[in-house]
Amino acid sequence: MANSPTLNPFEISQRQLDMAAKKLGLDPQVHAMLREPMRILQVHFPVHMDNGTVKTFTGFRVQYNDARGPTKGGIRFHPDETIDTVKALAAWMTWKCAVVDIPYGGGKGGVICNPKELSATELERISRGFIRAIGRFIGPERDIPAPDVYTTPQIMAWMMDEYSTIVGVNTPGVITGKPLALGGSLGRGDATARGTVHCIVEAAKELKINLKGATVAVQGYGNAGYYAAKLMKELAGSKIVAVTDSRAGVYDPNGIDPDAANEHKQKTGSVSGYKGLKAITNEEILELDVDILIPAAIENVITDKNAAKVKAKIIAEAANGPTTPEADAILYKNGKYVIPDFLCNSGGVTVSYFEWVQNIGGYYWTIDEVYSRLEEKMVRAFHDVHEMAKKHNVDNRIGAYMVSIARVAEAMKLRGWV
Repeated sequence: MANSPTLNPFEISQRQLDMAAKKLGLDPQVHAMLREPMRILQVHFPVHMDNGTVKTFTGFRVQYNDARGPTKGGIRFHPDETIDTVKALAAWMTWKCAVVDIPYGGGKGGVICNPKELSATELERISRGFIRAIGRFIGPERDIPAPDVYTTPQIMAWMMDEYSTIVGVNTPGVITGKPLALGGSLGRGDATARGTVHCIVEAAKELKINLKGATVAVQGYGNAGYYAAKLMKELAGSKIVAVTDSRAGVYDPNGIDPDAANEHKQKTGSVSGYKGLKAITNEEILELDVDILIPAAIENVITDKNAAKVKAKIIAEAANGPTTPEADAILYKNGKYVIPDFLCNSGGVTVSYFEWVQNIGGYYWTIDEVYSRLEEKMVRAFHDVHEMAKKHNVDNRIGAYMVSIARVAEAMKLRGWV
């Protein structure tokens, strides 16, 4: 999957950085450093397959900036993984950690493979092989991986175990997103969506939108999309009128039960066909006349081609990079309130940080403590961004970048790097 020049995710991340740097009047030396990752690691490692052959896999780990603390970010297993995607996601993780003010820099990793074609034993050998390949570059005070696309708590358990074997000490803090029995945190499962909902609640207050009965469309019905729909209904009393996944979706102006739709997807592989409701495409859902649109699938779905047709008042980006810079300008001009991805979906990394804190301290929190601390972090981050955007008369994405970049730049200067 070659990235087209206009939609190259890393170039998009650089363009967004450039716009914010200009507004901030950022020191050119700091700006130059922040446009590129500090470290890029590419590895090739052998894996014994079930049929007796040995296959070489390629993996990446990007450590974008560690001025504020050890780098942090997921590992993706995907057949179309590219270094540009990993670099962009590492950059966004840097800004994400800074915007919620947790003491991490940004990192990201990936292995080119198709988990759907691998057995459980092959997945385990790839997971362990990748950690052996990058083991000397990660650690609880250096770089802390986590799950991402097509990686799971079980995969994190294998990776943590492999790292612990290498260093000879049980080291739960090297990886987050682990099963509870191995030091995972309560509340991690719905953390990304819960953070998204906290942001939507605050945005609705600012826009004076009553969320009780407000209409919601969710594009992408994986973990983040499903929990966002569920929590918008349970916590805010909103009405979910449309959901889609990678195949297609359904629309019902009277409301859709998020749990029942998810059960249908688990049984059939898609929400499509649920209760015989009206079919809707991934393109159509973006243009529905709803109060809140939650893009929770893939990048670059709102572009200059369809942004003018987006009717939602609030666009809450649970996915990474769903809106192009050209689309951002159109949405802002049309008065749409975009909650940018690295603020909106930062609940996941925030609870990952909580998991790491619990691992390092050896003391574990209750679910109520996790939820309370998450809400406090998300609400504060939302208002930091909202106020910055308002003060400088810019859209929320540029406002979020300005908050993040200012924090990273301050750390770099205090360290004497520039």
